[in-house]
Amino acid sequence: MDLWPWILLACAAAFLTKLSGYLVPAELLENPRMTRVAGALTIGLLAALATVNAFASGQALVVDARAAALLAATAALLLRAPFLVVVLAGAATAALARLAGLG
Repeated sequence: MDLWPWILLACAAAFLTKLSGYLVPAELLENPRMTRVAGALTIGLLAALATVNAFASGQALVVDARAAALLAATAALLLRAPFLVVVLAGAATAALARLAGLG
């Protein structure tokens, strides 16, 4: 099966989606309600992406070193650690969990 038509279709869809953003009136984008909605959508999508990356392996749900890393990073965020510390805490926890055989 040739994938190139699907790739070109996805490219066209992405281009048209981006182009349609330029056609939205400025008054609509400056609306405070729209700003709140856009912020909430961004946070929701980022949370969904982090969850899928932490608990999904193919079509199955798994709990492994990635889940431990996510918990460590969450704890560092709750303690208001700088971003670099959050990343290092997650990476170190994942490394230790894998060293311990958690996968």
